[in-house]
Amino acid sequence: MLSLLIQGAQMALVVALAPALVGLVRKVKARMLRRRGASIVQPYRDILRLMRKEVVLAENASWLFRVVPYMVFAATWVAAALVPTFATGLQFNWTADLIAIVALLGSARFFLALAGMDVGTAFGGIGASREMMIASMAEPAMLLAVFSVSLVAGSTQLSTVASYMATEDVGLRVSLGLALVALVIVALAENARIPVDNPTTHLELTMVHEAMVLEYSGRHLAMIEIAAALKLLLYISLIGCIFVPWGIASGSAGVLAYPLSLAFYIGKLAVGGVMLGVFEVSIAKMRVFRVPDFLGAALMLGLLGMLLLFVSRSL
Repeated sequence: MLSLLIQGAQMALVVALAPALVGLVRKVKARMLRRRGASIVQPYRDILRLMRKEVVLAENASWLFRVVPYMVFAATWVAAALVPTFATGLQFNWTADLIAIVALLGSARFFLALAGMDVGTAFGGIGASREMMIASMAEPAMLLAVFSVSLVAGSTQLSTVASYMATEDVGLRVSLGLALVALVIVALAENARIPVDNPTTHLELTMVHEAMVLEYSGRHLAMIEIAAALKLLLYISLIGCIFVPWGIASGSAGVLAYPLSLAFYIGKLAVGGVMLGVFEVSIAKMRVFRVPDFLGAALMLGLLGMLLLFVSRSL
């Protein structure tokens, strides 16, 4: 029963912290640009305001356009809840498989691209085509990074991977460093962050994610905004779970260990949000035609990480 309660607390925690993470990144970017910026809790206010607004639908919008926001939110929430945040060995951690998480994120992206093309606007078609172009290289790169980590830990389950990475048997491995860089590049592309995309722009020549959701409003847009925040939290949690696993409570730990591990997790999110804000201010957005080269580097890094593992084991 305790494990089930903690699992439910983790599911509620990721939804509660996701908008705050987005607000932190925006606040850091504003302070770096010598502006005051909005409050960290501003994303919560935006979501509540959207939930109160009326939904406006295009005349030729099908049932898919109305259902997709809830499907995207559900798939992203499940994927984010499967990542061990502050504890391992919970009730549903046996389903926390890295390949399953990639599949959930891929299905959410697929339906969102369909919704972008459903209304038939030029913006939706451009955004969907660019999203699929990015996904065609980001997903293989993420799978290669996943396989590199799985070969080291001997499993694709995140609880097992986190427990193994916290031991002293891992050491310093070049393959894990390459996998980390590849996963960071994929995280930037998947979350439509600079240098791949600018989440605050509405220019038709540059936007990717915003072009697909331009026709949404009201509670539908609120669901998509929450899903985008959950996706950002998912990748930071995934990087922290795999490469910075310290502070995660094990399943055999007592109840008193969970508050400390929760504090460690919130600290990791804060550090990740600050680093993301500083990085986005320090670099310019690249052209769309250079994105394949950027993601190709992640693909090659993941492949090199796997090859180094096989070479080191054969020696």
